[in-house]
Amino acid sequence: MAVNYSAKEEADGHPSGGVGVPGGGAVGGGGGGAVKTRKPDNTAFKQQRLPAWQPILTAGTVLPAFFIIGLIFIPIGIGIFVTSNNIREYEIDYTGTEPSSPCNKCLNVSWDSTPPCTCTINFTLEQSFESNVFMYYGLSNFYQNHRRYVKSRDDSQLNGDNSSLLNPSKECEPYRTNEDKPIAPCGAIANSMFNDTLTLYRIDNDTRTPIPLIKKGIAWWTDKNVKFRNPTGDGNNLTALFQGTTKPVNWPKPVYMLDPEPDNNGFINEDFIVWMRTAALPTFRKLYRLIERKNNLQPTLQAGKYSLDIGYNYPVHSFDGRKRMILSTISWMGGKNPFLGIAYITVGSICFFLGVVLLIIHHKYGNRNTSADIPN
Repeated sequence: MAVNYSAKEEADGHPSGGVGVPGGGAVGGGGGGAVKTRKPDNTAFKQQRLPAWQPILTAGTVLPAFFIIGLIFIPIGIGIFVTSNNIREYEIDYTGTEPSSPCNKCLNVSWDSTPPCTCTINFTLEQSFESNVFMYYGLSNFYQNHRRYVKSRDDSQLNGDNSSLLNPSKECEPYRTNEDKPIAPCGAIANSMFNDTLTLYRIDNDTRTPIPLIKKGIAWWTDKNVKFRNPTGDGNNLTALFQGTTKPVNWPKPVYMLDPEPDNNGFINEDFIVWMRTAALPTFRKLYRLIERKNNLQPTLQAGKYSLDIGYNYPVHSFDGRKRMILSTISWMGGKNPFLGIAYITVGSICFFLGVVLLIIHHKYGNRNTSADIPN
C-alpha cells in the first residue's frame, strides 16, 4: 500500500501519520516514542545565521596593505639589526682539539681526574665592554633535548620532598641509586652537570688582576624560589638533611658541598639550577657568571690583555663536542641575535617589492575591459 506524506514532513525526518507494520502498532504515530532526527537545532550557529564579514580583495585594499607592512617592518628590522650589532661579544673555544691549544693536554680528561687538569688561555679585547658583562659557557653536539634525558629527573625530590629524597622516581634510572643508596639529585641531567671552572684575569704590565665574578642572580627567580628547594629541616645543616643519600656517579662531591654559602648550596645552588633547565638545541650556552659595572665613568672590561684560567673537568671529546667561553653585553632585546632584524627586513622588503609589482600590473592592465563581447 502506498504511503503519501508532505515534503515538509519528509524534511522533518518523519511523516505525521503512522505507517502500519505487521504484528505491531503504528511507527511514528503519536503513541510511539520520540523519533531521532538529523535536523540541526534551530540556533543561530547551527543554522548559520551569525553575522559574518567576507572582505572583497581589490587593488585599492591590497596594495596599501603591502606598502604599509613594508614601511613598518623595514624600519623596525633596521633598528633591531643595528641594536644587535652594537652588542659586544667575545668567544673562546677551549676544547683543545688543536695541538697548539694550551688545553690540548686536558683533552682526554675523565670525570674523576685527580688532580684536575688546568690550562690558561691569553686573549686580547680589541673593544671595551661598557655595560654589565655576562659570562656564558657553551657546549656543542650535546643533545639535552633527548626524550629520555629530559625525563630523567625527579621534580618532587628537587622541590624538597623528603619522601622523594630517599625514594626517587623510577624515571631517574639508571641514576636512581648507587651502592644501595638513593642518589640526590637523581637522573641523567644532574649526573652530567657542567663542572668546569672559569676564572678571568686582566693583565697590566705582566701583573694579573682577578676580575670579580658574581655567581648569584644567574638563575630564573621562579626556579630559585619556587621550583627548587632543599629538604625540609634544619637549613643550616645540609649534611644532616641529605643523610642517607649519595652523590651522583660523575660528581666529585655531594650536592651539599657545591658552595660554602648556605643560601647557594644544595638543590638551590644556582649553577645546578641553570644546568637543570635543559636546552632545546644541541648547540647552546648557559649563563655562568656576571660581571657588574662598578664605575659609570669606566667600562666594565677595558680593551686590553686578559687571561682565562680553566679547571678542565668536563669531558666532551668522546662525543665530538666542543666547549666555549663567551663574554657578552646585552640590550633591551637581550643578547646578540641578528636573525630577528634580518627577518623583519626581509619580510618588509618582500611586501614592498610585491606592492610595487602589483601596482605596475594594476596600472597597466587594470583599466582594460576584459568582458567578452556577447553577440546580439
